[in-house]
Amino acid sequence: MKSKIWIALIALYLVWGSTYLGIKIAIETIPPFFHAGVRFLVSGVILVAWQRAAGYELPTRKQWASTAFIGFMLLLGGNGLVAWAEQFIPSGIAALIISSMPMFLVVAEALRPNGIKPTWKTLVGLLIGFAGIFILVGPSEISGSATRLNPSGITALLGACLLWTIGSIYSRTADLPKSSLMTTGAEMLMGSIGLFIVSLLTGELKGWDPAQVSLHSIYGLLYLITVGSIIGFGSYTWLLQNAPISLVATYAYVNPIVAVLLGSWLGNEPLGTHVWLAAAIIIGSVIFINTRGKPKKKNEKAELVLNE
Repeated sequence: MKSKIWIALIALYLVWGSTYLGIKIAIETIPPFFHAGVRFLVSGVILVAWQRAAGYELPTRKQWASTAFIGFMLLLGGNGLVAWAEQFIPSGIAALIISSMPMFLVVAEALRPNGIKPTWKTLVGLLIGFAGIFILVGPSEISGSATRLNPSGITALLGACLLWTIGSIYSRTADLPKSSLMTTGAEMLMGSIGLFIVSLLTGELKGWDPAQVSLHSIYGLLYLITVGSIIGFGSYTWLLQNAPISLVATYAYVNPIVAVLLGSWLGNEPLGTHVWLAAAIIIGSVIFINTRGKPKKKNEKAELVLNE
C-alpha cells in the first residue's frame, strides 16, 4: 500500500505542478476562458459518465444548484482567471501566488459566522506569507526584479484566490453527491457553462480562427483534460481515502516549486533571486499555518482542494 500511496503522491506532485505550464501552452492560440470551458466540459462528461456507470446516482436538482455555485467560484472564478492572467504572468509566478490560497482560507474561515478564529501563530504566518507575495509582485525597487509584472494579471490571480476561497468555504456545508468524483464532474460541467458564457461576453472569440490553433496548444489542452483533470483528480481522490491527510496536503507545498522549475526549463521563464526568496517565504508560511494544530477531518479535506 505504501508504494501505491507514493506513486499516487508523486503523480499528484508532477501533474498538478505541471498544469500551470499546460495552461500557458494551451492559451498560446486558444482563448483562455474558452480553453478552460472545453477542458472542463470534456473532463466533466467523462467523470459523470464514469461514476454513473459505476452505479452512482446523478445529482439531485438541489445538488446541481450547489455544484453550479461551486463550479462558478472554483473553475470560472479560480481556474478561468488563472488562465486569463497567464497571458501576462509567467506560469511559475502564477503558481506561487495561487499557493498562498491557504492564507485566504484562514482569513475567510475567521470571518465566517461561527468560524475558527486564527491563533497568534497563524496571524504571524499570514503576515510572513503576504510579505512573500509583496516581494514577488511589489515594486521593482523592493522586489529586486528587473521586470515589472502586469498589474491586471496580478489582480486576476488574487481574485482567483478569493473566489476559490468562497467556493471552498461554501462546499463545506453544501448538499453534494456522495461520490466525490461525481461531485467533481458535476462541478466541472456547471463551471464549463459559466466559462463559455464569459468567453462570449468578453468577446475573446471575436477574430479568433480555430483553424489557426497550433498543435502545441492542442497538445496542451489534451494534457490538461486527460492528465491534469482525470489523472490529477483521480489520484487526489484516491489519496484522500487511503493516505494521511497531512501527507496529501504536502502537494500544496511541492506544486509551486514544480511549476517554477518547469516554467524555467520548458517555458524559458526567467528565475530571479527574488522569485526563490518569495517562494521560500510563501511556502514556508503555508507550512507554518497548516501545522498550527489538528483540525477536524472534514475541515482538512475542504482546505485541500486548492489546485487547478
